[in-house]
Amino acid sequence: MYIPVAFAETNQAKLYDFIEENSFGLLFSQVDGEPFASHLPILLDRQFGPPGCLIGHMARANPQWQQAHGQTVLAVFSGPHAYISPAWYEAENVVPTWNYVAVHAYGKMQVIEEAPALLRIVKDFVSFYEGSMPQPWKMPGDSDFVERLLRQIVGFRIEITRLEGKWKLNQNQPEERREKVVLALQKQPDEDSQAIAAIMKTRDGGILSR
Repeated sequence: MYIPVAFAETNQAKLYDFIEENSFGLLFSQVDGEPFASHLPILLDRQFGPPGCLIGHMARANPQWQQAHGQTVLAVFSGPHAYISPAWYEAENVVPTWNYVAVHAYGKMQVIEEAPALLRIVKDFVSFYEGSMPQPWKMPGDSDFVERLLRQIVGFRIEITRLEGKWKLNQNQPEERREKVVLALQKQPDEDSQAIAAIMKTRDGGILSR
């Protein structure tokens, strides 16, 4: 990912938090020499040695897994994003841009087909996504159902070799302009604009809180 120095985020804990908060990602690999991507929920295992690993599963009918074992793959996690109008700067010789937050994770993919390991992955997903529900759903106790389910999926583990974070939030603009952008974004009706404004208002986003 192209990351100008002003936009680079290297704090590993912050990158981990972002992945967990935006865990529905894009998994890229090569299939028959062509780029191939799947939209998938992907979980982070922080305990799997630095810098952690990613786990997930996909449909067995998905051709991606058949050639992905041992490949260096890329998982992309996208956060809020918003169009930035040059009119908001109230300045001359400026252009439109887009503010956004994203994390890229690279690593070797290991395909997992063994039933016990697959079941562990499925249980981890249920625990992660159902944990905050008022009445969490639980895995059925019907072993035949679970066995049929596991036969229809393939798991994977990606040992992370590189993490990249990009917080593109007008850090290359004077603080006065960034403050005007925040005010304009706060007036927009969509959630992404509100989220980008909130991030920009923090010290980490480049604007000192007052």
